[in-house]
Amino acid sequence: MQIRRQTDFLSGLMFIAVGLGFSFIAHGYTMGTAARMGPGYFPFWLGIVLALLGAAVAIGATSNKGDSDRVARWDIKTLLWILGSVVLFGLVLKPLGMVLSVLVLVVTSSMASHEFTWKGACANAVVLVIISTVAFVYGINLQMPVWPAFLTN
Repeated sequence: MQIRRQTDFLSGLMFIAVGLGFSFIAHGYTMGTAARMGPGYFPFWLGIVLALLGAAVAIGATSNKGDSDRVARWDIKTLLWILGSVVLFGLVLKPLGMVLSVLVLVVTSSMASHEFTWKGACANAVVLVIISTVAFVYGINLQMPVWPAFLTN
């Protein structure tokens, strides 16, 4: 067995690992039956389906059909910009509120792009602030500070 498409094979392995992980964790909850599902039923079976899908993708990566490929080298700088922006968002959400935190998240994560422009990042940030405010604050009434604490007092 020769792996012709490394990206598909590694994606399949990732699906298998995530699916089995979800199923393992969900197995600790009450399962129930198909007629009366417990809290662990849906995540357990969803994880099993994801693992099966991953197996199909990984097996398909060994097929002789299609072009072969190799996994590209990771761009650590880009990865750190994106992960750092998510961590920064989590740290500044409570003191700065959602509006400013989303702005910080989008602008910081945009720095990972090789096509970064301030105009594009700011336009994207404004659109995402509007969408997230409507969806989370007004749509599902998520209790989070919208504005910084010093502006609401």
